[in-house]
Amino acid sequence: MATWPLTLDPAVASRITWSPDGLIPAIIQDATTRSVLMLGYMDDEALRRTLTEGRVTFWSRSRQEYWRKGDTSGNIQVPVSVALDCDGDALLIAVNQTGPACHTGTPTCFTDRELPLRPAPAPTLPAGGLP
Repeated sequence: MATWPLTLDPAVASRITWSPDGLIPAIIQDATTRSVLMLGYMDDEALRRTLTEGRVTFWSRSRQEYWRKGDTSGNIQVPVSVALDCDGDALLIAVNQTGPACHTGTPTCFTDRELPLRPAPAPTLPAGGLP
């Protein structure tokens, strides 16, 4: 039986490099297609909930409250795996996504939002090739 207060496992928390405001960015990826669905932020409690409750939980920086994708829309995210990057300052969370991931109704928060990119010129090699 869990005891109150519930906290993030110290062995997990010690591996994370939190931002000055106590958050870590979480990249959400479809576990099947590997498409990047969205980006959210977590504090230690949101991460604890994600690791233990079977639903992805975020910290809303604008509303200053916890939220779970799909609580109002039904488009839930069930975590399949959670990984830290090499610096411990970002999470990659693979999910089983139900319905569109974006609140606008698009499959991802990046769908149809590409910015114009001017290709960089091809690099020139020094005479004689690479050293």
